[in-house]
Amino acid sequence: MLLNPNHLQRRYPDRRSAEIMAATVDFFESRGKARLKSDDHERRWYSEFLDHIGREHIFASLLTPSQYGTSAEVACRWDTYRISEFAEIVGFYGLNYWYPFQVTALGLGPIWMSANEDAKRKAAAQLQAGEVFGFGLSEQSHGADVYQTDMVLRPDGDGGWTANGEKYYIGNANVARMVSTFGKIAGSSPKDDEYVFFVADSQHDRYDLIKNVVNSQNFVANYALRDYPVGEADLLHRGPDAFHAALNTVNVCKYNLGWGAVGMCTHAMYEAVTHASNRHLYGTVVTDFSHVRRLLTDAYVRLIAMRLVASRACDYMRSASANDRRYLLYSPLTKAKITSEGERVITALWDVIAAKGVEKDTIFEAMAREIGLLPRLEGTVHINIGLLGKFMPNYLFAPNADLPLIDRRDDAADDAFLFAQGPTGGLGKVRFHDWRASFDSYAHLPNVALLRGQIDVLAEMLASATPDAAQQKDIDFAFGVGQLFATVPYAQLILEEAPLSGLDQRGAEALIDEIFAVLVRDFNGYAVELHDKSATTDEQARFATRMVRRPVHDPVRYDQIWKEHIEPINGAYQMRP
Repeated sequence: MLLNPNHLQRRYPDRRSAEIMAATVDFFESRGKARLKSDDHERRWYSEFLDHIGREHIFASLLTPSQYGTSAEVACRWDTYRISEFAEIVGFYGLNYWYPFQVTALGLGPIWMSANEDAKRKAAAQLQAGEVFGFGLSEQSHGADVYQTDMVLRPDGDGGWTANGEKYYIGNANVARMVSTFGKIAGSSPKDDEYVFFVADSQHDRYDLIKNVVNSQNFVANYALRDYPVGEADLLHRGPDAFHAALNTVNVCKYNLGWGAVGMCTHAMYEAVTHASNRHLYGTVVTDFSHVRRLLTDAYVRLIAMRLVASRACDYMRSASANDRRYLLYSPLTKAKITSEGERVITALWDVIAAKGVEKDTIFEAMAREIGLLPRLEGTVHINIGLLGKFMPNYLFAPNADLPLIDRRDDAADDAFLFAQGPTGGLGKVRFHDWRASFDSYAHLPNVALLRGQIDVLAEMLASATPDAAQQKDIDFAFGVGQLFATVPYAQLILEEAPLSGLDQRGAEALIDEIFAVLVRDFNGYAVELHDKSATTDEQARFATRMVRRPVHDPVRYDQIWKEHIEPINGAYQMRP
């Protein structure tokens, strides 16, 4: 159920995809853990990793749509299925290696979405040459607020423009030869300003690399353009299209954060279980303590749930179309819930291994330090949970039986629609299939049935004690409702993915029910939080109380999961020294 770099198991329709994953693993394992940790502690720029990426044409293969591929041997396509395993693998070895991949994907988004064919061909050639890309959206004063920008382009009198302004929190911006930069073209008055996306070159003499704003191997830049010349050939989008490109790029790439968290937690799980299983305290093996077994079991089932959700969400990302925009729910769900669950996994593991979690020669030390970044990148958890709320009415109350059933999407195809999403907005009109169908398939499992009952009470509350306009504008209250709602599609994706991942064939219903015991407990916690919020009405509070259920505890199921799933992790993988 877990990624093991020594036994990669994903199957692809082409040889090249498997070669990419194996070459990536070999790079890290050949370096060994000591070198990896030394580079991290000394904050060494990962030039050797980027050289490897370029030499093996890995970003060129993974991040170039096939129509712009420059070599048949590289087998270019933007295929979310294989991108997700790469994101998991680099996350497994550390966020510092996941990050340049993520930022390159973000930087390419506005380019692949544009009508500028010359820019696209240039980007493809630079990927083939091993270059990385940057996404110049955030600013120190505005964060990632797309509505605000102080990057201003003014006419230069010769048909072009000069750009002035600063960007902040921009990864790869020290080396990227194409930094997709968001700004505005100044009009005769502020109301006439026009959004714009254009390409800047970090090596241009009017590009001022001010500083690295983080203390890590990454270079997360504050850069300024000072009378930077911008020509028509540098423009990617103008007007509303630039605004839509910014949001649509994030729609695509925030999904990758979930896989980064899965990879980080998986490596931490191997270290923690192996350490605890071979340590004696007070005459007892650490893993024989009841609280340790509970912490490790919870961490494991949360991690398996993370993988199941991310895997299933991939199918919806790949199957998206103008008539099927379900991915707009599942992408922020993956970002918000999986990354938050990653923090919970690391905390539980840390409670087991205690001081070992800060030892400098462990991988765990880096994962514990960095896991908290993922919920706070590409929009905070509050922002993304708030986004989910826009889908809630149609998802819960207006299922569309005409939507197609999506099977596993592991075919060798471009996910072309991700770069042709069109205007943003209209989220309240997105329709979904009936979430109850997946629950019905597992209704015989006691904790699945319990969660279904909790959700029914939530739906009843929303229908008969509907949050009023003031409550809907209250971010804290809306977040409380949103956390309850987010559990529903999260559970739905788990149940849809279970048969696709072969869990039925492995007789793993005990594992599914244990996952749902954790979800029932989580739902209880969210219900209590909603009950206690100052904005909650008395009637809503009574509904919240009715949502609370006691999970079904089954000692036989619990022991089965320990013996069949967690004990075998002991010594199953250790990184080469």
